[in-house]
Amino acid sequence: MKIKYFDDTDTLCIEFRDSDIAESKDLDENTVLDVEDEGNVCAITFEHASHRTNVRHLTVEGIAA
Repeated sequence: MKIKYFDDTDTLCIEFRDSDIAESKDLDENTVLDVEDEGNVCAITFEHASHRTNVRHLTVEGIAA
């Protein structure tokens, strides 16, 4: 899993799996969901992220060893 923030475009991308994307679905005008052939979610992208989330603060919980 990767979390990337692009300050120059104010875009937040959360990648759940490194798979080939079969389809990108617009959830709204600023949110895109990427899915693979089998329908599993690969990633979600948020445009204008600093207005919609707290991109400067990240908390990670429940990481398995």
